Amino acid sequence: MLYILYNSLSNNGRGKEEAERISVGNETDVKYVDVISVTDYHEFFETIGDSKLILSGGDGTLNNFINKLPDEYIERDIYYYPAGSGNDFANDIELKKEDGPVLLTPYIKHLPTVTFKGITRKFFNNASFGLDGYCCEKGDEHRKKSDKPVNYTTIALKGLLYDYKPGKVHIEADGKQYDFDNVWMAPAMNGRFLGGGMMVTPMQDRCNKEHTVTLVAVHNKSRLRILTLFPKIFKGAHVGYNDVVEFKEHVKHAVIEFESPTSVQIDGETYLNVKIIEVNTSAE
Repeated sequence: MLYILYNSLSNNGRGKEEAERISVGNETDVKYVDVISVTDYHEFFETIGDSKLILSGGDGTLNNFINKLPDEYIERDIYYYPAGSGNDFANDIELKKEDGPVLLTPYIKHLPTVTFKGITRKFFNNASFGLDGYCCEKGDEHRKKSDKPVNYTTIALKGLLYDYKPGKVHIEADGKQYDFDNVWMAPAMNGRFLGGGMMVTPMQDRCNKEHTVTLVAVHNKSRLRILTLFPKIFKGAHVGYNDVVEFKEHVKHAVIEFESPTSVQIDGETYLNVKIIEVNTSAE
């Protein structure tokens, strides 16, 4: 039997529709299960036994799944089909929908964690203060008011032009201290992509043997300077603009502190009023 675990809320509410597009080959016994209905993953895995499992959704679905997955099932074969609106993980491993589901299990191991306000969560792609957190917050507000899809590009441009206020950030990376003014983004990156297609850290390898992350500080006083550089980030062409972007590579432990509480996004999931996050990797 084949189980397809989908998120009905992903891809602007088209989660089940996307899941039903997955090619099931010669499989005749297929059951679709909405992740929202799964309250106990121990019970769920006991129910499905050795059946094949495909997880269908976006980055938020991945994040929620891995944080609910019991440790004893980390080694189990689980497949993934990209069905979100951003799909940063899929972009990072160069997975397209037409490729069909890919084995997710190798990417689940050795994930970094982020701790804030007494909460600790694993993350697939990134954990970040800044403009991306602002965009996620505004996107959530839009969804509460309207059924129309969220246009994150429009939100980002609005923030860049006048609405988002950059601030001071203090970063501790493996014991070394760094301070930045006028910070627009300060992500900890496990993959290369952020925000539905921005290649923020083209040098980052999520499968690196040390399981480390790359820290980024996008900082500059001039909105115009940030605005002109912004399009380059989508292709990773912003590397080398040292007056705007600074990277800290191969980081095992980091503390990132904003000057005042703000929004943080973790794989596209929003958390409000956060001032400090701590990132730990599985690096020995």
